Amino acid sequence: MTAISGSTPWLWTGAAEPHVEAQPIGTVLKEYRAARRMTQANLAEVLHVDQSYVSRIERGARMIRDVGFLLRITELLDIPPEQLGLSADLIQAVGVRDAADLKRRRDGDTASDAQASAIRASQSEWRAVRQHLNRHRSELARDALRLYGEDRRLGPTPLITLPSWMPDGPVSLDNIALTWVDGAQALPVSGAEPEALRACPFRAPGQQYDRYTSAIRYVDPPALFENRPSYRLLDASWGDDTGAMSFSLATYFDKLDVSETLGHEQAAAALTRERAGRKDAPGWADLPFRALVGDPFDCRRRAVIPAVTTLTIRRDHSGSASFLLHWRDPARVATAGGMYDVIPAGEFQPSSVLAWHQSNDFDLWRNIVRELSEELLGAPEHDGSHSAQIDYASWPLFRALTQARDEGGLYVGCFGIGLDALTLAATILTVIVIDTDVFDEIFGDIVGENSEGFTVAAGADRRSAEGIPFVEDNIQRLLATEPMASPGAACLYLALKHRRCLLNAS
Repeated sequence: MTAISGSTPWLWTGAAEPHVEAQPIGTVLKEYRAARRMTQANLAEVLHVDQSYVSRIERGARMIRDVGFLLRITELLDIPPEQLGLSADLIQAVGVRDAADLKRRRDGDTASDAQASAIRASQSEWRAVRQHLNRHRSELARDALRLYGEDRRLGPTPLITLPSWMPDGPVSLDNIALTWVDGAQALPVSGAEPEALRACPFRAPGQQYDRYTSAIRYVDPPALFENRPSYRLLDASWGDDTGAMSFSLATYFDKLDVSETLGHEQAAAALTRERAGRKDAPGWADLPFRALVGDPFDCRRRAVIPAVTTLTIRRDHSGSASFLLHWRDPARVATAGGMYDVIPAGEFQPSSVLAWHQSNDFDLWRNIVRELSEELLGAPEHDGSHSAQIDYASWPLFRALTQARDEGGLYVGCFGIGLDALTLAATILTVIVIDTDVFDEIFGDIVGENSEGFTVAAGADRRSAEGIPFVEDNIQRLLATEPMASPGAACLYLALKHRRCLLNAS
């Protein structure tokens, strides 16, 4: 086992509604080739991918969940989007985001040597700023906090919130109602504005990338980077031990095009000051895109697409407890790389682009269990690769956890909703308290490594499954001295605040 950082030797890691039936994409491609007598190499040329990539798709060894790529396939092959399960609402949510990328792939860009040098310099500087962003998210978030009033701060964490977004204490998921709003929703701020383009590098002479996500995809792509359908928060409210949230449909890149642009803008302004030897933090005059976004809590102005971050607490019958911690590998994730976070955490989104998955997966508990399966047990992602819905009722893990919840051996609640001050990315803050015997039976052999990073132990002689002792000193140390992701920091702060209530919950 190795320490994540030399400065933190106490934390260790071991390296259905009516629908048109969608066909598996591999079947679609094979039938398309057969009808036109094309080889895999011919099709790969049309799709601008390698022949081996087409082969993996057709064999079912590579699942495609990126909405933009699926749309490009339908456009390039001139096949109906519904044949791949793309609903009208989803297509409307994606819009023409990938049109420019498609044209560049078809036509290519040309540039003189001098122009190419300028483009490389622009992209190199962009990568330097993004690297600064990923290395200093905690400090940049605390600088961004100063731009908002003290009454917006969520304790000592880098999150901001509203009283109407935070109940007085954790609310059981049983008492939270989710409602769905049909149809396309306005998006006044999308990340395509001139103020946002200042954060994008050049891709061709005189032309910048038209979205921040396009720059990430082509200039500095992480291992996990897919534009998937996601649930867009429209409103939230809390009553006495109850909650209500309403949602519509959007995509993951709708979120990143605003949130990561805000982070990049802040990092660029901070880096400019650092290079000039200045120690003051950027102000509103340095942040035109942040100023354009305006009220960060106005869910109708931009796509507020929340993640669901869950603090998992193991509760011993003796009264002691521990919590699970995760380190996010910057080579594998698009956001919050190089930071600690609670586990599990993931976007609130359906398991597939298919419309009937969107309704079947629209549930906080189902989302949390899918993340537990992937991040703690290393199970393959429940990606909705097949046209059938996920059958939660017959899924052994879901049944076992739900039974434990019904019998009082597991409690799951929600602390409320917060926004990262740096990126204004939203998170639904949740907590699971699970009896040790139940935890050990289900998660006793949690993986040391998953697709996003590593689970963490409190020293070289402890297993990751034992967690970090849930005591004030450890939490204060994490909040004060370690690079903690803002949502994870908020979950720990709120859990400590409500520790007695949580450890007695059932």
